[in-house]
Amino acid sequence: MPNRPYRVALNGYGRIGRCVLRALHERGADARLQIVALNDLADQASIEYLTRFDSTHGRFPGEVKVDGDCLHISGDCVKVLRQSTPEAVDWAALQIDLLIECSGQYTTRAQAERFLAAGAPRVLFSQPMASETDIDATIVYGVNQQQLSGRELLVSNASCTTNCGVPLLKLLNDAVGIEYVSITTIHSAMNDQPVIDAYHHEDLRRTRSAFQSLIPVSTGLARGIERLLPELQGRIQAKAIRVPTLNVSCLDITLQTSRDTTAAEINQLLQAATEQGPLRHLLAYTEFPHASCDFNHDPHSAIIDGSQTRVSGPRLVNLLAWFDNEWGFANRMLDVAEHFLDVSTTAAQSAT
Repeated sequence: MPNRPYRVALNGYGRIGRCVLRALHERGADARLQIVALNDLADQASIEYLTRFDSTHGRFPGEVKVDGDCLHISGDCVKVLRQSTPEAVDWAALQIDLLIECSGQYTTRAQAERFLAAGAPRVLFSQPMASETDIDATIVYGVNQQQLSGRELLVSNASCTTNCGVPLLKLLNDAVGIEYVSITTIHSAMNDQPVIDAYHHEDLRRTRSAFQSLIPVSTGLARGIERLLPELQGRIQAKAIRVPTLNVSCLDITLQTSRDTTAAEINQLLQAATEQGPLRHLLAYTEFPHASCDFNHDPHSAIIDGSQTRVSGPRLVNLLAWFDNEWGFANRMLDVAEHFLDVSTTAAQSAT
């Protein structure tokens, strides 16, 4: 491993981009990455303001100021670029080890490879890609990061819902077997919804006010889970409902097990995974009478609410798992980025 922090740039500085930068800052001395540049179309004043003040996560816990083309974060300069295409940035000149793509606009291999052609050494994407062939690997940290060989150049961090659901389904499939799964995502409002009714280019339901209704929307969650857990192929259905809250979401998971079980056994399995094993720092367990806002700024991939576990008959199980769809996902982006760079560095050293 290098004796310096890995140099990273951000492309896109919206909700996830800003949370990635802030989550890295909040890791303090444990941080092994350094964000040296960001590319976004917003002006400098807006970038400074949105970094300093956040309606969801509060004020930035450090000094933020702009000087020239630098966004200074507690004295460290993050070079700010304002280019609309990958080719307009000389990524090689930034001497970065990794580009973290947070705009969500690049979902095919042809689109993704534009960053490589423009000089980025490797790219981590904050969204699922259009298909398995459009990416070298899709990673849910804690589940399959060990599959990275170090030769990959394009890696996806999947989605916030996939990062919540996949660890739980893998645990339960390994322990009690899963025959069928139905998942409802209850998701806070997002920037692709209007505050007041307005046109949406592809979804009539998303023309409606985000803060006046519960709104069913399309979701690729089932497809995303099947990519990571192919043993469940064809046995998952999912739907999503947007709700009028700013942040924090949950998965309502109903599954049919392969053998008889009880709510006590299911909770014991899930709680044990939060205390030991590869998911120990990624999952949490609670039986307190929580509301969603209690999990704002929570870094876990999923928080199992054991008070809501139900078993109907001997094999029909229902679970509730909370997740901060911004902060939890941003922290997994950092975890995957570090691992991606570690294995890439090891592979490069082995080749020389």
